Amino acid sequence: MVVGDALIDEMRDDLGVREFVGGAALNVAVGVARLGIPTTLIAMVGDDDAGARIRAYLADFDVELLATPSPLGTSRAVSERAGGAEPVYVFNAAAQARRIRFGDVERAAIADAPMTVVSCFPFDDAAQAAEFATAVHGSSTRLVIDPNPRTGMMRDLAEFVAGFEDLAPRASLVKIGDDDAHLMFGESLDDSAERMRELGVPIVLGTRGADGAFVRAVALGDDELVAPIADLPGRVVDTMGAGDATLSAVVARLAQDGEPRDAEGWRGVLDEAMLIAATTCRFEGALLRTPSELRGVDLDSLGT
Repeated sequence: MVVGDALIDEMRDDLGVREFVGGAALNVAVGVARLGIPTTLIAMVGDDDAGARIRAYLADFDVELLATPSPLGTSRAVSERAGGAEPVYVFNAAAQARRIRFGDVERAAIADAPMTVVSCFPFDDAAQAAEFATAVHGSSTRLVIDPNPRTGMMRDLAEFVAGFEDLAPRASLVKIGDDDAHLMFGESLDDSAERMRELGVPIVLGTRGADGAFVRAVALGDDELVAPIADLPGRVVDTMGAGDATLSAVVARLAQDGEPRDAEGWRGVLDEAMLIAATTCRFEGALLRTPSELRGVDLDSLGT
């Protein structure tokens, strides 16, 4: 089960304007499904052409959708990437007012799921965060959290951090990136990882972009296991979705094999995640890609 955002990514750069189905939670749901795990997404989707495109895209990858209707239409993120600079995102009114319903169907689906991943969730909406917490606390699902804060979507940063930290002790794993650490806590990723451990999170997955990733886990004691980004042929085309691909790869391995019990096991998980993230960066868009796709197979035509 994956809970969070689904939207249209509108990319504007020197080559023109292109659109992709996206959203951090949707990327993870599709990524986990592509790695062989049956997956359901709970997200807000509008009853419009963009929403129809999202539904068709999820159907292409066999991801079940439990959709919350959106009175403002489907969420959209517009990113400006002119001159090779870092993208600047602008979110429409629907994205800023995102609301997910947790009714009987959604709560039952979460209760039945061995694992629930929440990404880019509006933790700054106290009522919504409380509804999700109630659904999770009343189940045996293993919770994975990627706070994935987006400045243009949040109403209140302090409330977002408070909502996230209220739920974090319930999590089996928390993923946090270096940008997330700076935005939420004004501190380094190392300090934020230690903060998560002090909250009682047994597994912390840290991502450093081009510098790779690390894991701090109970099974590793006081040690930190670090993996560099994989060195693959071909140029980096687009880093959008690299963090989502990393999380998808780790979640899929945990769902298939359970939590590694030693450093060797975690090394295999992290190395595979770095390969998948590096491959994803060699294609445009955030769709998770596997290393086999670098062998002359054109999958840009795959999906809606």
